[in-house]
Amino acid sequence: MSAGPRLASPPGRPSPRGVGRRGLGSGALVALLVVGLPGAADAQLFLASRPQPPFTIGPLVIRASVAGGEGPVPVHVQWSVEHAPGAAAEAAQDLYLLWPGEALASTDGPPDPSLARYVEERGFAVVREGRLAFAARPLSGGSGPEAVAGGAPFVVFVQEGGARGLSPPATLVRLPWTARTADPGWLMELRLLAHEAIKPRPATWVERLLLGGRYLVTVSFHEVRDRPLFPMYLHHRDRVVRLSGAPAELAVDFARSDRLKIDQVFPPTSIRRLSETQEQTEVVSLFLDGADGIAPQYLTVEFGYFSPIQAWALVLVPALFFVLGHAMGPVLGRAALRAGDALAARVRLTGWRGGLSRRESGVILPRDTLARLVPGRTTRDELLGLCGPPTEELEQLPEAGRRTLVYRGRRVGPAARRVFGWLATVAHWEVERHEVRVSLDDGIVTDVRAESRFSRLAADEGPAGPP
Repeated sequence: MSAGPRLASPPGRPSPRGVGRRGLGSGALVALLVVGLPGAADAQLFLASRPQPPFTIGPLVIRASVAGGEGPVPVHVQWSVEHAPGAAAEAAQDLYLLWPGEALASTDGPPDPSLARYVEERGFAVVREGRLAFAARPLSGGSGPEAVAGGAPFVVFVQEGGARGLSPPATLVRLPWTARTADPGWLMELRLLAHEAIKPRPATWVERLLLGGRYLVTVSFHEVRDRPLFPMYLHHRDRVVRLSGAPAELAVDFARSDRLKIDQVFPPTSIRRLSETQEQTEVVSLFLDGADGIAPQYLTVEFGYFSPIQAWALVLVPALFFVLGHAMGPVLGRAALRAGDALAARVRLTGWRGGLSRRESGVILPRDTLARLVPGRTTRDELLGLCGPPTEELEQLPEAGRRTLVYRGRRVGPAARRVFGWLATVAHWEVERHEVRVSLDDGIVTDVRAESRFSRLAADEGPAGPP
């Protein structure tokens, strides 16, 4: 690069051509911020230009600002450099940021051709170039930020070919060294727009209609396993800069907190609070543990924004179902009873022997019983002993001794078709109506008349059809 010291090659390794010939700077800042699915998380890793760097990074803040479920996400990376006493001259060097997503330009300015040459000579393809806003911010807040002239040049690149095909994009940013970089009273601040940073969570159309879209945003630190991040880390792994004891955190700011619904936050040790400086903004943050080396650390938030109509729907829809439940309960109950009756009328169990039961009501006299009734010989007592009490008894006036005993009965049976096992469906019901009239004269049977009628009922009329 045209500015700053060179990034020295490891001993015994020749200096690369192009960008590598001019150097990648004497230090490298590799940052990776995840705003997406946990399986495609981004992170941040600090690298120095020489092995065993004599300085650390701290404090550090990686902050993403979310205002909805779509569009680029503004990200601020703030940090400072802590060096040993007397080592300020050795620490003065450009830093570099390796961003594993596609960054969009946040300021005007020409690209840096040396960055493109550097990634191309390592087998990557360049897809975008530009500059990002870069400034120094005082911790005291007495004055505004001081912009670094020209900003920070960046290049977006991908890895093509190979067994795994095209890789996700990554961004390399050069952060020029300034007098404020190692000043403990100042923080360096890089601003960028993360393209396609928020990932939608799969949901049904009913959930989207009533609750709105659901999304995932993940901020991580020290994640370099994905392509094309790992080759860059592997080349400079002996230049990893550790975190100092100063505070370091991952944070996500959610605007419009009055319409925000956070479903889940991981890990559970994360902190949720209202912003002290921004109205209607909720902040979810996680403090980083510098003792974990370069082990990945994640902050994942599942969230969604709802409209005023959807907010009312969360109240009105349950209330509507409650009211309809009381109003429609009797109607649905009667409908369920009718459906049950219709099902019971049309479906029958055939039993173990395969036969369907037939229902009888009244008195049905068998033929052999009727054959034992002999006119002129059978008495009333014998009649009652054989046939039992009559259904009706008629007396003919004025002859008081003439009476007629009537026996009526009905037999109903289904005409069914076996469907499976013991289960059968009823096509229709067959009805038999029997009536026997026995005439008596002075207690002696004088005449016996028997009549049988056969009819058919529809399946839905069931056995409770007309007598």
